[in-house]
This record gives sequence, C-alpha cells and structure tokens, in this order.
Amino acid sequence: MAVASEVMEVEVLGVAVEEGSHTHLRMAATLFKVAAIFSKNFFKTVQMIWCIAVTSVLKPFSFNIMKKIYCLLLLCIQTCIFAQKPQQFKVGLPPEKVGMSAERLARIEQLLNRKIAEKRIPGAVVLAARHGQLVLHKAYGMKDVEQQKIQKNDDIFRMMSMSKAITSVAVMMLYEEGLFSLDDPISKYIPAFKNGQIIDVINPDSTYTAHPAKKEITIRHLLSHTAGIPYQNPLYAKAKIPYYFSVKNETIAETMSRLGALPKFHEPGEKFTYGLNTDVLGYFVEVVSGMPFDQFLKKRIFEPLGMNDTGFYVEDAKKERLVTVYEEIGKTAGITPKPRSEWTDYPISGAKKYFSGGAGLTSTALDYAKFCQMLLNGGSFNNKILLSRKSVELMTTNQIGELEIRDNTNKFGLGFELYTAKGKAKIPSSEGAYEWGGMYYTHYTIDPKEDLLLIVLFQVWPKKDGGIEKQVQQMIYQAIVD
Repeated sequence: MAVASEVMEVEVLGVAVEEGSHTHLRMAATLFKVAAIFSKNFFKTVQMIWCIAVTSVLKPFSFNIMKKIYCLLLLCIQTCIFAQKPQQFKVGLPPEKVGMSAERLARIEQLLNRKIAEKRIPGAVVLAARHGQLVLHKAYGMKDVEQQKIQKNDDIFRMMSMSKAITSVAVMMLYEEGLFSLDDPISKYIPAFKNGQIIDVINPDSTYTAHPAKKEITIRHLLSHTAGIPYQNPLYAKAKIPYYFSVKNETIAETMSRLGALPKFHEPGEKFTYGLNTDVLGYFVEVVSGMPFDQFLKKRIFEPLGMNDTGFYVEDAKKERLVTVYEEIGKTAGITPKPRSEWTDYPISGAKKYFSGGAGLTSTALDYAKFCQMLLNGGSFNNKILLSRKSVELMTTNQIGELEIRDNTNKFGLGFELYTAKGKAKIPSSEGAYEWGGMYYTHYTIDPKEDLLLIVLFQVWPKKDGGIEKQVQQMIYQAIVD
C-alpha cells in the first residue's frame, strides 16, 4: 500500500474520531498519522492497535485501557524513528551487501602486513562500517613484539586527540539544554580568562610582553581552535601546564585556570591554532554540568552508547589489553619500544585525577565506532539520542571562514576537520566528510555521503613519517563498488 493512501486512510479515521468526544482518542489519531508518515513498515501494526482503540468507543470508555494503547502508540513511533538509522552494527554479513568488495578490502591486510614486515608499525586494528554494517574489524600484527603478544580486536589504545570529538559532543549536549550560547565568553564560566592579553614577545627566560586583547574568547572559538591557545611552549612550561595529560596530583580545574590567566598567542578568531582548547572545554563541561568531567562522559555518553571500554584510565582488570607504545627515532627506519614513562603509562599509573578532554581518553576500535556511528546517524545510536540532527549539522559546518588548517585546503567545524571540494581532490573522500587523528597514530573518518566510517589504530610516537592511516583510507574507498 502506498504511503499516500495509508495517510489518507488515517485521515478518514482521524476525522471520525475528532467528531467524537474522547480527547485521548483524538490524540491517538494524531500519533497514528505521524507513525504512518515515519515508516510504512509499521503501518499494519499501528493500524491494528488503532482498531482496538476505535472499538473502545463502542464500549464503556476505560481510561486505563486507552492510556495503555496511547503508550503503545508512542512506543511504535519511537521504533519507527530509530528504524530509519542503524542502532546496532550488523555483523557477519558479506561486504557486498552494502556495496563493498571483500576482495578489495583484503588489500588492506596486504598493506599493513607489509608495513609490519618493514618494522614501521608493530600491529594495528582497523574497523570500517557502511550503512550500519561492519565490513571490516580486524587486528594485524603484535601489540607487543618483544613479549610476542598478538594484536586483538578488543585491545585498548591511547586515543590522544581522538578524545577531542567526544569532548566536543559533550559541550554540544549541554548547549542543547540551553545552558549557554556558543558566543558566550568563556570568562563567564571560567573567570581566569577575563581581561585577556595577546603576546607580543616571549623572551629567552620565558618572561614576555603583551597587550590587551580586543575581544574575549568564546565557546565557539575553543571548539574551532581559533582562540589563540597552542600546545606546549616556554610560557606554558614555566606555568607548569601539562603537555597533554598528567600523572601528578592535579586537576583540569587547577591547570586550566592557570592557563586562562596567561596571554594568548593571537586575537580570537584571527587564526587556526591547534592546542589546549579542548582541555579548557573539558573543565567548562565540569563547571556547566556540575559533574566531574569523567563522570559526565560516563553517564551521558559512554553508558548510553555501550562504550564499556572507554575512559580516562584503564581498570586493573583490563591492563593486559593496553597496547604497547613504540617509537621511530633511529637514523634508519624501524620502530623500537618506547621507554616507560608518563608518555606510556599515564592510563595505568599516577594520581589518575587529570581528565584531559583533548588527549586523555583510552578506547577500543569498536567502542569508538559506536560513537562515530552515533554522529553518522545524526545523533543517535543504541536507541539513545545524544544530539539532534541539526546540532550534528552545526558541528560539521565550517566555523573558520577563509582560514585554513595547517596550510591545507580543508576547514574546521565545532570539533572536526571538514573535507572541502579541494580537500577531497587530494585523497579519496567526499565533500562534507569529517575526521581527526591522535598523536600516537590513531585516526577516524566519518563520511555521511557514503554512509561510511573508518577507524585506524596504531601506537607509534614519534614517527619518521606518517601517512599509513591515509593509505588505509585510500584502500577503504577503492573497495566501494556500488
């Protein structure tokens, strides 16, 4: 039956009821119309429920019966809405079901095995999904070469700057609650940012000269990395601002307040400057929500999405799943284990009080894929709505105007790098796709036009040259055959 004719039948029933005297039946008629519009797959089910409701007019009216029918109609509508987007990953099906070639996807294994043999990476986990179906979720090589520990799909990685997307979503969830405006000054919530200054000169002894800023830093500036806040520099080192994370007995409330009092490196909105902006936002979430940042993420994002292996610190029972960090610093190409320090051990040692919104999270490929699919769905996954579709659209809209990111042709939204027409001319992608990566060689790509997500995870830093994750991206796109 065509949707148009279905809606017509609903209209007929709706008019008949509206001529009656029962308010709940009239409300149910409206709900039924909405359900029919959302999905004709549920039409017959809802129609049957509706018939039960109508026949109740011929009997003594029961408010309790009508209330149950009304709630059932609401449940059907919710199911119809979620049915439009995959709320769980489909697994065990051939990639060809969603327009991808298994034979071509196998080329990724050839690429990564070659890189492992060349000692450029010890191992990797790659996950790709299209139309809500996992087309690839595989581990390659070793997570610890010296101890002969094989890489596994559920191994835990230091996500580094892939933390930023999650923090940005947390901010936007509070924005949807009407708790602030994107153009509010951050000083309204973190007073240390009031009366900002702009650096003129930093002297060799870390003293400096500065002048008053013309305008204040806003939430939008922080989300788009245009606030004039870089990563480590002599000024931040002197003030003991952590590079990324901290194993010391300190909190983001303490360090971000110290950072707020320091001069910034340019006027807000003047340049794209990648840095500690998202760490400031993590503390901002604490202030606005009234919850510790780690608890906010757990209660509002990780638990609803089923991200059970994601957090700032790895539980003792899961330590064995944490991937070893390698580095490539010799004169010749080839990795060696990175010496143990806070750079390797921060997720399992130290005070465990520092919740870096920009670089502190650990996760697995599948956990992070759930988060990416939520964004790809327009804000929902696991039958939970975290954001509205319009908020996701806002986050993936250019927020930096004519500015450029690191001299490339792409733009930046509220937490993501956005592919432009010029950007996608450099590598297979789509205009409007968005992505980011982490320092320890982690990377994600979300492509709404292809309904595709990709996650590539290694643990190597520093590295002589990058690009393996982009080669994997290239291989994913060449596997699309529809």
